[in-house]
Amino acid sequence: MPTLPTTFADLMKAQLGSEYPQFLEALEQTAPVSIRLNPAKHSSWGEKTLEKVPWHTEGRYLPERPVFTLDPLFHAGAYYVQEASSMLIAEAARQLADTSRPIKALDLCAAPGGKTTLLASLFPEESLLIANEVIQSRTLPLRHNIAKWGLPNVWACNHDSRDFAALTGYFDLVLVDAPCSGEGLFRKDPEAILEWSQQNVALCCGRQKRILADAAPLLAPGGQLLYSTCTYNPEEDSENARWLVKEFGLEPRPLSLPEEWGIVDIGIGYQCYPHQVKGEGFFLACFQKTKDEKSFKKTKDQPKTKWKPAPGSETIELAGNWIHPKKEAAFYQNEKKEYRFVPEVLKDEYSILSNTLFRLLPGQAFGQVKGKDLVPAPELALSTWLHPETSSIELDLDQALQYLRKEALQGIQGSGWRLMRYEGLGLGWAKVLPNRMNNYFPKEWRILMR
Repeated sequence: MPTLPTTFADLMKAQLGSEYPQFLEALEQTAPVSIRLNPAKHSSWGEKTLEKVPWHTEGRYLPERPVFTLDPLFHAGAYYVQEASSMLIAEAARQLADTSRPIKALDLCAAPGGKTTLLASLFPEESLLIANEVIQSRTLPLRHNIAKWGLPNVWACNHDSRDFAALTGYFDLVLVDAPCSGEGLFRKDPEAILEWSQQNVALCCGRQKRILADAAPLLAPGGQLLYSTCTYNPEEDSENARWLVKEFGLEPRPLSLPEEWGIVDIGIGYQCYPHQVKGEGFFLACFQKTKDEKSFKKTKDQPKTKWKPAPGSETIELAGNWIHPKKEAAFYQNEKKEYRFVPEVLKDEYSILSNTLFRLLPGQAFGQVKGKDLVPAPELALSTWLHPETSSIELDLDQALQYLRKEALQGIQGSGWRLMRYEGLGLGWAKVLPNRMNNYFPKEWRILMR
């Protein structure tokens, strides 16, 4: 590991006192590896005897880091590889938000999607979770990870935080996992040490204030704001938290965290240190909007989206053949005859959001009509709403890896569209013809490793 910058070292000595040598020792150790199981996609990972992350029921520590790329269950969305400390966000949301009812939530800085999927598994199915990322190139992995998680009530969009201004008072919960100086990731990413500077800390602090200033007004009365970083310094953490209280009148909310978890209460938030928890550096502060002067009001603007409601006759046919019979979906189409679907109960919410968020993708991709044939979307194969009687082919490990490399499979029987599955979980689509099989796994998702 590169030598820590002197200024950073002095700051940590002042912050940790006598614990500083233990902190340094922890940074020299190998970072723990953790995953979070997808409760909507049961797999053999759930049967393994693994150490549990104390603050998350689905979190698991692994004794060593496997090659996740060569595990078909990783591609099927059976789990997400996530740093354990950051899973604390779900415990905060569980304690503070009313998860017994549908929630409208926003993950404002969402890429690559770990915390989005974390919240998605916590909320009721009728909830709505918007996963936003301002940097367009980062929306691609975000959308892929959301697709693998398989829930149609999680919608991705690509907007600056300022673009949400018309949604003042709309959300019950807003998560701001803000871009930061990354001090808490020095062990996992030693290159981050070389990029650290006091100037960068100041730059991050200013950026975080701007995002928080855009986020706070979006809360509905009684709504919760969760602010997190993967850094240690007070400028980005506790000082920004106090600024938020002063400027917007939000009320800090305490959490009930067992002492044995090793998470430090710093007065206006909580800090994870790698010498005290089995995880990386992480900060979390929680707030509630107690004033009710600004509730959300609908506008009568015309939707700016390219996605229009699909004709009723088409909707009935599409849903009957492909969507779980116990689920009610609303379909949308664009001029290319591409279809997306959302839970029926969220149809009105899309009508509201499409007035403001013109780069919002509602629900999940369904497919595209070409001639008289529907080409199912890759995301549909990963959806938890897919019809349970969809024609499928169960693959063994070698076959699944062949498929994920976008190679042809031999000896596949049948005809027409087939769902390729591994351990019962969908991976993607293939079209079986009399003399060959066409592999429809997306080129941009394929694995190159052997």
